[in-house]
Amino acid sequence: MSATLMNERDLEFMLYELFDSESLIKRARYQDHDRQTFNEVINTAKAIAEKHFLPIRQKLDTHQPTFDGKNVSLIPELKSAIEAVIASGISSATADYESNGMQLPPIIASAASTYLTAAGGVGLGYNMLTNANANLLEAHGSKALIDKWVKPMRSGRFMGTMAMTEPGSGSGLGDLITKAIKSEDGTYRISGNKIYISGGDHDLSENIVHLVLARVQGAPKGVKGISLFVVPKFLVSDDGIVGENNEVALAGLFHKMGGRAQTSTALSFGEKNGSVGYLVGEENQGLKYMFHMMNEARIMVGTSGATLAVAGYQYSVDYAKNRPQGRLPSCKDPLSPMVNIIEHADVRRMLLAQKAYAEGALSLVLYGSQLSDDEKTAPTVEAREHAHVLLDFLTPIIKTWPSEYGTKANDLAIQVLGGHGYINEHPVELFYRDNRLNAIHEGTTGIQSLDLLTRKVPMYKMAGYTATLGEIYKTIEVAKQDKNLDEFSTQLIEAVETLKQTTQVVLGAMSTSNIDLALANSVKYLELFGHVIVAWLWLKQGMVANQALSKQPHQADENFYNGKLQALQYFYRFELPEIAIWSSILSSTDSTTYDMKADWF
Repeated sequence: MSATLMNERDLEFMLYELFDSESLIKRARYQDHDRQTFNEVINTAKAIAEKHFLPIRQKLDTHQPTFDGKNVSLIPELKSAIEAVIASGISSATADYESNGMQLPPIIASAASTYLTAAGGVGLGYNMLTNANANLLEAHGSKALIDKWVKPMRSGRFMGTMAMTEPGSGSGLGDLITKAIKSEDGTYRISGNKIYISGGDHDLSENIVHLVLARVQGAPKGVKGISLFVVPKFLVSDDGIVGENNEVALAGLFHKMGGRAQTSTALSFGEKNGSVGYLVGEENQGLKYMFHMMNEARIMVGTSGATLAVAGYQYSVDYAKNRPQGRLPSCKDPLSPMVNIIEHADVRRMLLAQKAYAEGALSLVLYGSQLSDDEKTAPTVEAREHAHVLLDFLTPIIKTWPSEYGTKANDLAIQVLGGHGYINEHPVELFYRDNRLNAIHEGTTGIQSLDLLTRKVPMYKMAGYTATLGEIYKTIEVAKQDKNLDEFSTQLIEAVETLKQTTQVVLGAMSTSNIDLALANSVKYLELFGHVIVAWLWLKQGMVANQALSKQPHQADENFYNGKLQALQYFYRFELPEIAIWSSILSSTDSTTYDMKADWF
């Protein structure tokens, strides 16, 4: 059975009707582009996905990377696929022309990447992490670091990672113990161990450039004493020749339930004399620099969650339209023809839920990509600062909601296929396994919820929170002019009021009572806020759809826009009302989970 990887019409809707990406060509950075070049890049990504990644999708899953004690090996077809991405320029699509990039808007690059992710899972992850590594160094590294490490990463000779997590500290970065000792030549000697390093070792490039968090001797304890270093797998001479191993050793590979195309590694640094490390920026500022890459990676994770949800939805829709089984309850004739399962109401329920989750998540991550662009290229200082505040605030939601609800969508895709859903002859079970990792990657849901409540909401006198609600209110004001959207505008106003009241109570509890108790249900707060954000984006989609329908489009577009409105209705009637329950739990500072004792388990 064949099914499209992504819904081309929906991507067109998102890019050109919802977010008006074509208007970006008015900005100086993108004046060489137009809608045609945007589409050509997306079509190129689609072609690479179909030619190079799709044929090996199952093989990437069933043939995990191997380690023979000396070298890591991946299936050779993956290298060919990644080389095709590099040759196309898509791996550095947003980079400057001078850095071997295509200087494309992030929202276009994100849309292009969805095809590659849908076809190859995390196979594209090597390129994406490399790009994020290079972006960090361009933002915070010296010219010498950029010349030596970024240029070969942009060209595809080298690939990059970020190495943060340690065996003894996990996500608690303030407890990391990897050491850095300064040498007379200005470099540092790094020693320590890192785990769960995606792309930490492989045979896809000449070298691997690790960005490593470590603590310089004598640095303060906690996160204030963390520095960031470039630590390559192999040392490189001043003329760019790759030399001897830099005491970076692979201690082992982790074997995962999903995302198997990308190695997950345990690395050992400097077991003898110390790995040579090059300081990025200033000492003790490393976590601040690393957040540049972490936040970019979090949007990448959210985009993966949304993409896999869309891919599973597309496949299950295609399956349901072509799978005959059973008859409707109203049919009493056992000899009548079977109907395709999409005619069964419960199957349509599951498909509609998937559509609401997947396309809601996709709109959220594309919005995040647009904000990441606006904070750099918007025409006024005020607009750039506003975009920065919004993106900084929304990043935990952009990462988490698609990861959680994208997986729920994939679960429903399996259910739609029934027994065919959990066998590997169909890809929906693979989408689920791949997507399940996204709620953990780059900070678990619990960590993101604590970040949202303890940092993002109160930060800068609640500037991000206030700016976000302001954007929602702007949309409501416009939507109220459309009587067909009255139900949803009113409900969103009520949802925002629920959010505001809940926020006030929770912040009050955090400042006046046991903060551990006040934060015990923080995940429900993130979920509540995420639902409000996605409801807002669905209202924006509904506004565009309603306006388009008023122009009496042809039948295919009429069906498309009506589908949007039905998914909007589903989200508001079936999903958004749940925030009332979550608000009640949060507002009462419910202690059920907090009161549970370790000995009672």
